[in-house]
Amino acid sequence: MQFRTIVSPHQLNSRWGRRIYWLVLVSVLVLFTLAFVFPLYWMVTGALKTPEELAQMPPTFVPADPTPDAFFEAWDLFDIGTLLANTGYYALGGWIVCMAVDVSAAYALSKLRPMFGNVILGMMLATLMIPAMVVLIPLYVTVVDLGLLNNPWALWLPAAANGFNIFLLKRFFDSIPRELIEAAEIDGAGPVRILRSLILPISRPILGVVSIFTIVTSFKDFVWPLLVMTDSDKMTISVGLSQTAGAVTQNQVMGGLLITSIPMIIVFFIFQRHIMAGLTAGSIKG
Repeated sequence: MQFRTIVSPHQLNSRWGRRIYWLVLVSVLVLFTLAFVFPLYWMVTGALKTPEELAQMPPTFVPADPTPDAFFEAWDLFDIGTLLANTGYYALGGWIVCMAVDVSAAYALSKLRPMFGNVILGMMLATLMIPAMVVLIPLYVTVVDLGLLNNPWALWLPAAANGFNIFLLKRFFDSIPRELIEAAEIDGAGPVRILRSLILPISRPILGVVSIFTIVTSFKDFVWPLLVMTDSDKMTISVGLSQTAGAVTQNQVMGGLLITSIPMIIVFFIFQRHIMAGLTAGSIKG
């Protein structure tokens, strides 16, 4: 069976066809790379400029006299050490709670097969279609009624049940052969033992992906922490930077943003292979 395309294989294999193909491919890759990398470059160079040079019009793309003073000033002015410690604590707690809830739910839907399991999964996935801003007010009222303002549980509990994470985990668990579960049951292992000793060790790739998504979300979230963590000594890094940004210079803001971006950049470069491996691992049965 042949598939018709805009450019035929004969034209593509010709000398000019190959040249045009590589020209278009390289151009698209360069444009997309610049679109993603340029904001990071502008943040780095902006932090190295003086306030006067940063406000200069037209802007300069290379600092005339680069200086790292903005980084040290931003660390002290924003109290970045405290903000990073708070955010790291919230991210760790949120990861533990999220993994406990999402792994249990996905395991139950995939292997324990409860009554109306497909309906329950469909309802979970339907929550992904609801904009986050729609449930913001009911969620905030609930947190206030429970007395959880300025409490880490106000961040951990709403993020615990994540329909997308449950779908990813269930999809991977479905790919684990049923014969392994049955062999463990014959040996006398119960559902909890099977989950702990069999399912979780096999599922390390997808667990890594869900962990990365959860931690990155905790670091970049802004609106919800702004509402529920109002004490200055309990703010997250995104909220803390926004609260102080109006009282400092723009190059100091750039320096603070760059410092707070470093942890997530490191996480990405370390685990970038695991992200794709985990997302595609559950697509193969057997």
